[in-house]
Amino acid sequence: MQAQAKSDAQRSIEKNVLAQLAKIVGAQHLLTQDKDTRLYRQGRRFGEGKVLAVVSPGSLLEQWQVLQAAVNADCIVIMQAANTGLTGGSTPFGDYDRPVVLLSTRRLVGIQVIQSGKQVICLPGATLDKLERELAGFDREPHSVIGSSCIGASVLGGVCNNSGGALVRRGPAYTELALYAQVNAAGELQLVNHLGIDLGNSPEEILKNLEQQHYQPSDIHSDDQCCASDQRYAHDVTQVDADTPARFNADPTRLFEASGSAGKVCVFAVRLDTFVKIPSQVFYVGTNSQEDLTEIRRFLLTELPRLPIAGEYIHRVAYDIGAKYGKDTFMFIEKFGTAKVPAAFAMKDKVDGYLEKWGMKGLSDKCLQLVTGLLPSHLPKRMNAFRDRYEHHLVLRIENQDVAQVEAFLKGYFSQTASAVADSQTAMGDYFLCDADEGRKAFLHRFAVAGAAIRYRDTHRSEVEDIVALDIALRRNDRQWVETLPTEMDQKILHKLYYGHFLCHVFHQDYIVRKGVDPIAMEHQMWHLLDDRGAEYPAEHNVGHLYIAKPALQKHYQLLDPSNQFNVGIGQTSKLKNWQ
Repeated sequence: MQAQAKSDAQRSIEKNVLAQLAKIVGAQHLLTQDKDTRLYRQGRRFGEGKVLAVVSPGSLLEQWQVLQAAVNADCIVIMQAANTGLTGGSTPFGDYDRPVVLLSTRRLVGIQVIQSGKQVICLPGATLDKLERELAGFDREPHSVIGSSCIGASVLGGVCNNSGGALVRRGPAYTELALYAQVNAAGELQLVNHLGIDLGNSPEEILKNLEQQHYQPSDIHSDDQCCASDQRYAHDVTQVDADTPARFNADPTRLFEASGSAGKVCVFAVRLDTFVKIPSQVFYVGTNSQEDLTEIRRFLLTELPRLPIAGEYIHRVAYDIGAKYGKDTFMFIEKFGTAKVPAAFAMKDKVDGYLEKWGMKGLSDKCLQLVTGLLPSHLPKRMNAFRDRYEHHLVLRIENQDVAQVEAFLKGYFSQTASAVADSQTAMGDYFLCDADEGRKAFLHRFAVAGAAIRYRDTHRSEVEDIVALDIALRRNDRQWVETLPTEMDQKILHKLYYGHFLCHVFHQDYIVRKGVDPIAMEHQMWHLLDDRGAEYPAEHNVGHLYIAKPALQKHYQLLDPSNQFNVGIGQTSKLKNWQ
């Protein structure tokens, strides 16, 4: 009877909080049925769980009121923006000791350009794609301009997850200027305004003034002690003889309030630097020797007067699987642009939900593969020719004024290499300077590779158990960056996809695991190998529910969320109230 009474009491609390949430945001923006919440409850690659509700506020004030209702009802709050993460970091996972309210910020899309375009204020639902377009008129760019922006990632998601990105000069997404709410040790919800803008005193006043942009330039403060981007990374990445990685999620020097918070606070806005758009050209490099790319990397990072803009690596296997199983993503972006990708994903997810109910899981993926397989090759001829000749591919974006120096180095290096080997047809590397179309497609193909392993899995369910996906940061001085797995592990894998941000020595390694193999056990084996190599992981996707948060990261989480109210269990930490 006592258990029943407790259950009835719990149901009454849940009913009351749902009624409050519906009153705040409107019934149409409160989802409780599994079929409606599915899109929000599942990670892009990993993670799935149950929620009491998904609630989507339409203003910052509504977001604050939703938080108040959820905290007062002792609900766990999971913050979610675009849900493009790969480690389940913004979705529920497993069982919880309290009801879970997932707060989706997709409707809060505001971007405010300040300081003549040199900085921006982004609200929770602002996407990198929208920010890139907003800044085009100022001839400036955001922290990241391709990659995550291709799949609709949010600006705040990048900051909260300490995400890296492809742009060598800019480093991890980082700011010390943010407006956020947290629950203190006494269980009280409080709003913290560290945006450096005078917006008023009460939470209601601050949030209304910010959203309606009711502030003057004189209200915006500039403080040399508070950064709106990573100020050290351009130096750190050039230290090619250092025995440590250049960047990784648990780096305690890059954890500050909202930055690296992973949903342990509720962020309402961040203030970020923007960057001058730089004219550039793209080189495409191919080789069969990892040492060639190592020497090129060391030259680019230590001898050029300016850092390269980007340097992306693709292994031949990743190239092939990306060309076949990332083709529809590539072609969709070519035709419709990145802004339409989130809506396309949402539509596909809805279709997949119905197909799964009817026992036809994976049918949409097979249909897409069938259609795109009938279409001609979408990749430039010179890229495909390099694929046939070379195992390792490097795509370099170089500032215009440094192109001649880079070309002279590559020409001299490969000429010298050719004269030093007997079989130049197989051992010598080569390069070409891309035209505008080739350069754009080379980078787009690199980022289409990132989702190709998922498509392969979903169209080969009878052969594939799952994907083990790692993002790792190798030591800056590591010359043996090509992995060699023990034979026993290698035999359990169908395909290994290696790609990543080569100049940063941050690699994404996707292993398509054979049917019957335990992917979790294999991942844990991988961790031991990486530990032996002095690698750090995860490098830029954050721990989510896949990785164990290291001590510095756990300390950051506990400092931000002492009562353990937000995104509990992240990094395999305690799911219990007050971190019991």
